[in-house]
Amino acid sequence: MKKQFNRMKQLANQTVGRAEKTEVLSEDLLQIERRLDTVRSVCHIAQKRLIACFQGQHSTDPDKRHKKLPLTALAQTMQEGSVQLSDETLLGKMLDTCGDAENRLAMELSQHEVQIEREVLDPLCLLTETEIPNIQKQRKQLAKLVLDWDSARGRYNQAHKTSGTNFQVHPSKIESLKEEMDEAGNKVEQCKDQLAADMYNFVSKEGEYARCFVMLLEAQADYHRKALAVIEKVLPEIQAHQDKWTEKPAFGTPLEEHLKRSGREIAVPIEACVMMLLETGMREEGLFRIAAGASKLKKLKAALDCSTSQLDEFYSDPHAVAGALKSYLRELPEPLMTYSLYEEWTQAANIQDQDKKLQELWRICNRLPKHYHANFRYLIKFLAKLAQNSDVNKMTPSNIAIVLGPNLLWAKNEGSLAEMAAATSVHVVAVIEPIIQHADWFFPGDQDFNVSGAFVAIPAVNSNHLSHTGSDHECGTLERKRPVSMTVMEGDLLKKESTSKPKDNASSVTPPPPAGEGLSANPTQTASKIVTDPNSSIREPLQTPSELLPDAVSKELHNHLLLDVEDTESTAL
Repeated sequence: MKKQFNRMKQLANQTVGRAEKTEVLSEDLLQIERRLDTVRSVCHIAQKRLIACFQGQHSTDPDKRHKKLPLTALAQTMQEGSVQLSDETLLGKMLDTCGDAENRLAMELSQHEVQIEREVLDPLCLLTETEIPNIQKQRKQLAKLVLDWDSARGRYNQAHKTSGTNFQVHPSKIESLKEEMDEAGNKVEQCKDQLAADMYNFVSKEGEYARCFVMLLEAQADYHRKALAVIEKVLPEIQAHQDKWTEKPAFGTPLEEHLKRSGREIAVPIEACVMMLLETGMREEGLFRIAAGASKLKKLKAALDCSTSQLDEFYSDPHAVAGALKSYLRELPEPLMTYSLYEEWTQAANIQDQDKKLQELWRICNRLPKHYHANFRYLIKFLAKLAQNSDVNKMTPSNIAIVLGPNLLWAKNEGSLAEMAAATSVHVVAVIEPIIQHADWFFPGDQDFNVSGAFVAIPAVNSNHLSHTGSDHECGTLERKRPVSMTVMEGDLLKKESTSKPKDNASSVTPPPPAGEGLSANPTQTASKIVTDPNSSIREPLQTPSELLPDAVSKELHNHLLLDVEDTESTAL
């Protein structure tokens, strides 16, 4: 009790400045002491923030941590979804594969967090919760001992001072105070030595503490490498599923990619729309000119994209079918007449001599790539057949070229659709019209429009657009069989060996007739022969580009293109 009273008295004297406080630590130890609180605070905050980054529960075993991870829950959800959808569907396969990958990523993450706890958090926790507090505790103990030492020394000095004037002070008491002072001094020295050792040890281990943060980055790098390896391993498998799945949108897909994926010769939208128009649209007035309803057109495009066989409802709206065909041609990344031949087409359009112009157009047609040539031939043959009914449908080769030409060829570096049409429309019409007029000369031989065999004629049904009897294609509704290649995986393709395919490119690229037998012998005479042939699909004589597009037609073309742009925008909306 007396010792505590003396300690409090000494502390009060030091506080009010009546007694000096003895400092037993050297300057370097005082600097270390000042850093202790800062180091502890910084490391403690870093430790808390690192724990907050964990997705699993802190200080749990790896298995339990793995089960509680959000990635594990995501993986389970994906795998359960794949079971519900079945692995026969693309989405089911993707969910199953991705679910397995997410589960492996979750396992890597749980192991990573356990490693971080062991190699980073535990040493930091030891530093902030044990080592630094122990040093600070010893520092407080040293302060108490120094206080006791100062108090004992003050009492001894006071007794020794008064012993010279006060003979009542017994020498044994002075000796006792001296022993007390010496004992307090020894305790101070012992505590000071221990504290100094711990402080120097703390400084020497600072490299180890800093190493914790290096190990954090190394552990993160290792985790990301392992996670990347998991993803890189599964990506080819996912891509293989994606590539094998043939049922992909046709609109906006490159022609060659669509044909390769579906195992077809003619693009699905082109053949489907042509077959439907052959059935109910050949005598429809203003076909390709009159815009269809935006909602109907959007529905038909979506139906063609997913290769549905339920197209019956669209037979009654040939304008929607024609609009879908125009939209498909317009949305091709590369026009059907190709970018590479754009300059040649436009140069041929400016040739004044009709015989030379036809010869040049024939030469350019035969330079089209194989798949583009086949689809262009197919389309031109259909348009020529459509023009045969121009007295009813008002769609002459000139009108067809005006409304459909800008969807077949445009410049690669043009901006908006309106700018594109304005820049190329006149040239395109001057190219498309003679090709339609002389379709049988450009593409000899008959064209079987049911190339894929996916359409089979059945007895006629009532239709608002069936008011005549005509060719075989116009006498009944077609039963649409869903192409096998559009509904199954590539590994299960059952391609039909068709015996009714169009003639190959060898026939379509037959050189022009020799002199005396064709156009090259006498251009004017040859043109007249072709035009006056009663069995030909040509109904007008060849005209020069200036005759093909008089002012009234040019104005009509410009107005139609503007309407076509507006129709495209409304369809997109």
